[in-house]
Amino acid sequence: MAKKPVITAAEAALMVRDGMTVSPSGFVASAMPEALTGALERRFLETGSPRNLTLFYAAAQGNRDGSGADHFAHKGMLKRVVGGHYNMAPELGKLINANEVEAYNLPQGTLSQLFRDIAAHKLGTLTHVGLHTFADPRVEGGKLNRITREDLVEVTTVLGEERLLYKAFPVDMGLIRGTYADENGNVSLERECCSTEATSIAQAVKNSGGKVVVQVEKVVQAGTLDPKLIKIPGIYVDAIVVCTDKKDHAQCQGCEYDGSMTGDFRLSLGSLEYPPMSAKKIIGRRAAMELQPNTVVNLGIGIPEYISLVANEEGIGDYMTLTVESGPVGGIPQGGSRFGGSVNAEAILDQPYQFDFYDGGGVDLAFLGLAQADEMGNINVSKFGTRIAGCGGFINITQNAKRVFFCGTFTAGGLRTHVENGKLVIDQEGLERKFLKEVERITFSGRYAVQTNQPVMYITERCVFELRQDGVYLTEVAPGIDIQTQIIDRMKFTPKMDAYGPELMDSRIFCDKIMDLK
Repeated sequence: MAKKPVITAAEAALMVRDGMTVSPSGFVASAMPEALTGALERRFLETGSPRNLTLFYAAAQGNRDGSGADHFAHKGMLKRVVGGHYNMAPELGKLINANEVEAYNLPQGTLSQLFRDIAAHKLGTLTHVGLHTFADPRVEGGKLNRITREDLVEVTTVLGEERLLYKAFPVDMGLIRGTYADENGNVSLERECCSTEATSIAQAVKNSGGKVVVQVEKVVQAGTLDPKLIKIPGIYVDAIVVCTDKKDHAQCQGCEYDGSMTGDFRLSLGSLEYPPMSAKKIIGRRAAMELQPNTVVNLGIGIPEYISLVANEEGIGDYMTLTVESGPVGGIPQGGSRFGGSVNAEAILDQPYQFDFYDGGGVDLAFLGLAQADEMGNINVSKFGTRIAGCGGFINITQNAKRVFFCGTFTAGGLRTHVENGKLVIDQEGLERKFLKEVERITFSGRYAVQTNQPVMYITERCVFELRQDGVYLTEVAPGIDIQTQIIDRMKFTPKMDAYGPELMDSRIFCDKIMDLK
């Protein structure tokens, strides 16, 4: 095999022409080819070229600091963006809100799978994922502003089953992050905390007749890399860029390299510190009561992270195997800019394979955040006024888990509580109501959950709701809470209740000692 050219990031930027579709790798603040995307941004700011690009990526990319997808957030640089999550790229969100760029938000897992289907020259990705959510063209089709008109998603029927077709399109340029490349362009990713869909991007670009450039730490002699570690064969690669600036090749933006997230070594976790009693811990405690031995679990970021802490405090941490949509299986999922990696993972899969498992119902229990809920059982976590967060993997995970739990405080914006004599006391109510007549955007469809008989629970610090065939039921209330004034009067709809009324939440939740869940 001929040796691959080693070029500079600036030279790689010159390979991108006006109107191209560009796909960088990356998952939140990890695995991003910052040297490549940064050079492309500098070229545009200095010369006004390339223009009218289409940016196509699956997961969130960025750290709210100008990195990742925000390198493309300049008027004229982009014509269109198709992405799974936007919250980490606020400047891109501003362009979308200003109608300066066509924009789509589609399920992260489905986009990661779409790269594979583009590589295989299929018509697109055919799936049930997204039915009756905002990704469904009968709802919004994933469109984020008024200038976005083309339908990238189509409803179709196959063998009598309703499905969505996420349409394929060519990808002209792949900008991918690797660890080492040999002289022939074979690339390994062993120092990355997740491999994302790097292989699939390279295949999609190559089979679209495009160019693949890989950013690596160093180039080594041909034949010296373990072939079992090669994620991107040299036959997919057109050029290599050696990154000389460590901050542009950090394992996670702003973080030191941690070998416990790559399998270099395993950390002894020692004695964990457990959080004090709070509204969030109360929610974590109630949710932990739903854990069962030998279950595969997905925990969202935020309040759901308390479930793992409570489980370990109660001695039932080994009941579950935690998974992360980026690919890790087992271990302890990380948060913040390290989200996407897991300490002491048992395996790290490519993201499309993880979502294959998720989409087929492989997750037994999913605990995700609760930002807005409505009387149909719908959940919104993806758009709030002008703030475009994006769905990420939320739709894939919640739509397909065997049981799903939405966990969050009952109100937001200043809520303060304490526990006294085994009762919950609301010291200050939150300013924002979460339980609305109708959510702003349907990220989780209560209608679809009812159709598929999926058990759904909504857990807050003061009460618990369940979704049933005829609506949302209030099933449990915390001791010390008045149902009328502290629940119903602070909702935009009236929940249903059984004739005998809601039960009291387990009293152990509100006592500051071990609950003996084991």
